[in-house]
Amino acid sequence: MRKRLPMQGGLAMLVFVAALLPLCARAEMSEIKVAEQYGIGYLPLMIMEEQKLIEKYAKLNGLEVNVGWAKFAGGNVMNDALLSDSLQFASGGVGPFVTLWAKTRGNLDVKAIAAINSMPLYLNTRNPAVKSIKDFTDKDKIALPAVKVSIQAVTLQMAAEKAFGEGQQNKLDHLTVSMSHPDAQVALLSGQSEITAHFGSPPFQYQQLKNPAIHTVLSSYDVLGGPATFNVVWTTSKFRSENPKLYDAFVKALDEATALINKDKRWAAEAYLRMSRDKASQKEIEDMLNDPAIVFTTTPQNVMKYVDFMIKIGSIKNRPDSWKDLFFPNAQNLPGS
Repeated sequence: MRKRLPMQGGLAMLVFVAALLPLCARAEMSEIKVAEQYGIGYLPLMIMEEQKLIEKYAKLNGLEVNVGWAKFAGGNVMNDALLSDSLQFASGGVGPFVTLWAKTRGNLDVKAIAAINSMPLYLNTRNPAVKSIKDFTDKDKIALPAVKVSIQAVTLQMAAEKAFGEGQQNKLDHLTVSMSHPDAQVALLSGQSEITAHFGSPPFQYQQLKNPAIHTVLSSYDVLGGPATFNVVWTTSKFRSENPKLYDAFVKALDEATALINKDKRWAAEAYLRMSRDKASQKEIEDMLNDPAIVFTTTPQNVMKYVDFMIKIGSIKNRPDSWKDLFFPNAQNLPGS
């Protein structure tokens, strides 16, 4: 009589393996960390945090996730955190993003998920002798989020090349100091610091101008020749491919937060004051949000002007064929530039 034990044993093994397959499949992360910086530009992320929008959409996608939030002073440190897997979503200016995109091309393939906003950046000073960037001397120090890397630093290099001529983009770099916007504002307004200028962002730049001793030297929109994206949010292709539901939740959360801001600027101003603990008045923040130059949008605008300049001066080696090469597919149907 033929023995059936091997067949039964094999069948049992198949059943056992089949039962294990769901467990062997790579589960999406149950904890993620998102980075933000200081200022109104990060309001969509602040609303995502307060309203727990990532958790909301993750749950709709069948996931439970704990979302941690970290504050960074500049994009350079944030990029290091992303590369070390201690951070899943980074946010900041176009400059540090493009730097990391070029650095990781062909390996981690960091790309942007979306733009966050378009808004002007002002270079303000308390030095009455400085009417243009040509007037800065070695007695001046210019605070910005990250020397050579931040979008303010790249914009200053673009302005220096225009002012001083071809190849002179680094003319003012030795005057720059890495400093968070809140610290730079305190230093600038005190009048007691070596910091005589701050290349900042909203709301800081507008708050500074309420002091009669402060004036604006230039705006990023003047340098770029028009409105341009200030902040984007980015992650690695590895994270996106291994966590498609979490990635989708983040995209939907950002879309909702952006829509909430544009629907009700008063509510958005209140949210900013709650989250930032800024001492500004409700009207002051609301007026900034209603400024036509400040736009919350996920559509990239003029990012290729930064890319072309960074290619030209050699800070990055690879040029994307278009802005779409910098972004994941969810953003590529937008009317970007």
